[in-house]
Amino acid sequence: MTMGEIIGINISERRGTQKKEIPEVNLIKGFGLENDAHGGNWHRQVSLLSFEKITEFNGRGARVGNGAFGENLIVSGVDLRQLPVGSQIRIGQAELVVTQIGKECHKHCQIYARVGDCIMPREGIFAVVVTQGHIKKGDKLEVV
Repeated sequence: MTMGEIIGINISERRGTQKKEIPEVNLIKGFGLENDAHGGNWHRQVSLLSFEKITEFNGRGARVGNGAFGENLIVSGVDLRQLPVGSQIRIGQAELVVTQIGKECHKHCQIYARVGDCIMPREGIFAVVVTQGHIKKGDKLEVV
């Protein structure tokens, strides 16, 4: 069993806008993060990105803040990219199932325009909420 920690939680009110950081949120079964524009009945309800990968990216001069990649959850201590589709992730009472690894970038984001690279297509993973629950920054995350 792999353990990690929630370093940041981000939501956006509208699609296409940068996410802003919040201290806690309800994960809603079959939807995603409460009040997040990307929530809904589809396979990418929750996006997760590794804190270590963001730090490494910023080390190359990117200076990108939390939520800039459109990620909902920033996780430390787990190499998310190594989790196969179908992996179960538990945060307190809430449970997620990984549905997709990486994503195609249809139009390059502002980060790509500025830095010439973006880590979300390679490093981001997506999940659906199968058991709802309340989560907050600093919560432990376990890969079951």
